[in-house]
Amino acid sequence: MHVIRPEPLEAFWGEYPDAEGPLRAWLDTVIEARWENAAEVKTIYATASMVGNRRVVFNVGGNKYRLVVKISYKTKVVFVRFIGTHAEYDEIDVTKI
Repeated sequence: MHVIRPEPLEAFWGEYPDAEGPLRAWLDTVIEARWENAAEVKTIYATASMVGNRRVVFNVGGNKYRLVVKISYKTKVVFVRFIGTHAEYDEIDVTKI
């Protein structure tokens, strides 16, 4: 998969250093993946939530942080839409970001 806009992840782990390891591991895994559908995402990330409008929510750092991406399975592109604390995530409409 090709990850679009990974820079927010780097900025986030600059502010929350404990998120760097999990986010780097997520990036490495996603770059190597060739997901065809949501079921394939779930085989690797069982706790990922498919929330509609092609958005997927990943728990990061023991559910301390949330990562929202939009996935185009056809073009093999993952768009980073949001990274934040659990409290910040609770304030957004995940299907519209």
